[in-house]
Amino acid sequence: MTHFPPPAEELRLLDTELRQLDARRAQLLGRRAWLIQALYPVPAPRPVAAVRRPETTAPSVQNVLLILGGVLLTIAAIAFTLVSWGHLGITGRSVVLGAVTVAALGAPVPLLRRGLGATAEAVAGLGLALTVLDAYALYEVALPDTDGLGYAAVASAVLAVGWAAYGLTLGAAHSSAGVRAHRPGPLRLPLPLATAAAQFPLLLWAGAADAGAHTVTAALLLTAAFDTALALRTPVRSVRVVATVGAYGWGGWGTFAAGWLSWTAAGPSAVARAAALLLFAAAIALTAAWRVPAARVGSGIAVAGGLITVAGIGGVPHSALPDSWSVPGYLVCAVALLAVLRSRLPEPLRHGLAQASAGVQAVAVLWALPTVLVALLGPLDWARRAWTGAPATARDAVTTADLPWPADSATAPLVLALVAAVLALATRGTTWRPQAVTGALTLAWATALVLPATLELPYAAGLSAQFLLTVALVAAAQRSPRLPALPEPAPLLALGLALLTSVSLAFLALASRPATLLVSAALTALFAAAAARPRLGPIAAPASLVHATALLCAVGASLDWQPQRTALLVLVVPVAAALLAGRLGASPTTVSLEVTGAAAALLAVGLTVTDPPTLALVLALCGVIAAGTAVRVDRRPVGYAATALFVLATWVRLASWDVGSPEAYTLAVTVPALLVGVLRRRRDTRVSSWTAYGPGLSVTLVPSLLAAWGDAHWTRPLLFGVAALAVTLTGARHRLQAPLVLGGTVLVLDALHELAPYIAQVAEALPRWVLPALAGLLLLALGATYERRIRDARRVREVLGRMR
Repeated sequence: MTHFPPPAEELRLLDTELRQLDARRAQLLGRRAWLIQALYPVPAPRPVAAVRRPETTAPSVQNVLLILGGVLLTIAAIAFTLVSWGHLGITGRSVVLGAVTVAALGAPVPLLRRGLGATAEAVAGLGLALTVLDAYALYEVALPDTDGLGYAAVASAVLAVGWAAYGLTLGAAHSSAGVRAHRPGPLRLPLPLATAAAQFPLLLWAGAADAGAHTVTAALLLTAAFDTALALRTPVRSVRVVATVGAYGWGGWGTFAAGWLSWTAAGPSAVARAAALLLFAAAIALTAAWRVPAARVGSGIAVAGGLITVAGIGGVPHSALPDSWSVPGYLVCAVALLAVLRSRLPEPLRHGLAQASAGVQAVAVLWALPTVLVALLGPLDWARRAWTGAPATARDAVTTADLPWPADSATAPLVLALVAAVLALATRGTTWRPQAVTGALTLAWATALVLPATLELPYAAGLSAQFLLTVALVAAAQRSPRLPALPEPAPLLALGLALLTSVSLAFLALASRPATLLVSAALTALFAAAAARPRLGPIAAPASLVHATALLCAVGASLDWQPQRTALLVLVVPVAAALLAGRLGASPTTVSLEVTGAAAALLAVGLTVTDPPTLALVLALCGVIAAGTAVRVDRRPVGYAATALFVLATWVRLASWDVGSPEAYTLAVTVPALLVGVLRRRRDTRVSSWTAYGPGLSVTLVPSLLAAWGDAHWTRPLLFGVAALAVTLTGARHRLQAPLVLGGTVLVLDALHELAPYIAQVAEALPRWVLPALAGLLLLALGATYERRIRDARRVREVLGRMR
């Protein structure tokens, strides 16, 4: 009878035999492949010859060779002229150099007819270079006593005209003979080189004549005008590029020089000449902006033209008026540029001039900005020297050693007002009218803010002016029918500026006691009236409460009360906030009122930190306010804060009485609280144990835990531990989360307190390696049972989640 092994053993044997068969098959296949190669060898493939491609093109090689040949011939001609010139007589010199020049200039004609344009270009370049050497040779031989700069000016002008005529004549001739030429076309070098040579005659002439700065600047601008006209009219691209570079270069240099002459001019004549130069530069730029085909380029050039115009005209009053009037003079010129907006000039020109005007106005506003900052931030310094006496003027009230009044700022209000008027009037009917009105409102506010200090009004007048400014801004934010309607978001901006002004005014009023009380009361009433508008309520209502808080603090200080007594007065603010919030219901203003009231309550708590009995009273009163707020259905969670405040007030009171056994006081609160919780859960089973029992248990457990941790004896910790165990077992028995968690946590902390001395003794007796070893074993154990621990934790969480 056949005996079969167990299935597992049989499967192992089959797998072994299959692996042996696979290995044998692979060995036989390898042997077979070797035998086939030995019997039928495959010839090696022939190497494919690599195709070499030229690294450069034939025209490139041609151009390089021609350029090198022309350069070498030019170097040879220079060496002949400078070194070997003396070996020949006057006749020989003239014949050699003249013949070579004529040959070089005439050779391109037959070369062009044969279609050798590149060669003709190289030879023509040599001929043009030889004309420069001819001019130098003529100066050395025939005119050695002539002024060098003057001769160079004439020579550059003659060369420019000659090169231009040569290029135009040669191009015209070959254009007419284009039928017979194989590759007709004019030369490209003569015309741009003629343009480059034309850049220097005027400047060299001015230098030769020892001309003044105005004449040299005029020469620069005339050259720029010539380049601009040439760049706008010539169809040759290379000439246009050279002329454009010259126009920007000489024009920029000449404009900078003219601007410097205008700024440093000492008399009417100098100012007039500098202004004429700047206006000439502006005319060049504006003409170019008008004629240039690209709209974006034209607009950019028009911006430069507008700025130059402002610099030219504004420089006239700058030289005749005090320094403080320089900026207004330039600003008026910039505003005058806006007249082009209603003209029939091309759109790029009008757009560029408007941008130039806006740029000057922005710079003027930046010039006045330091004055605004001093007027706004200077009053903050009164916080450290409150009620030390009112200063004489409004400027003295806002200036300090760190923030002095800016020099030459007498016209800052005028500048701000002028720009504000431009924004308000010049943007009618435009799409960005709302943004312009917003900017105008801000600048008008800045004007009114700096005006009292600029005019050095009396201190009381400065306070009144700033208060009236706040009233005006609040009225504007309310959109009164008697006032013009403001587009969005100007009303909110007006209210924000009113709030900012009120803060600065409140600090400014700290100089004297009556001013502080009067200003705080007036600001409180003002923002309270503004809060009646629902749109302004979220900002105006808390602003009114903030000023009311400042008023109450000032009243307490004026009565020489201690801070803890003033804190009781400050609590009027959170009470008012809670009452108003309850009356308004669900609205955006409610949240801002409650936040401000909470901040005032926190201030009251801070004022009583140094006096525990008063601190306990303030905490209890805050708890009453929070409990009253929690009566509202949508503010029920505030009840937790009320409970915490009551508990904290109790602890502070016990600490102030040096009570060592807090249970005598806390149990009187815990027992009624737990009874109320039991009754509430009987009426509503959905109430959680945290809501019903959490506050009552924490009132006793937390103070008792603190007392037990500070007790050196064993009686209190033992009794406290038994009580915590009872609470924990009660929570486990009735499946209540709050007693279970609170009792268990307190029980563990009490046990750790009792075991702490013994743990410390054991730690000192053990060797140092024991703790790391135990930690390592603990980590290994936790890692080994990680999954099971997570499962157990999930079960505990589910059990706690089902508890109420």
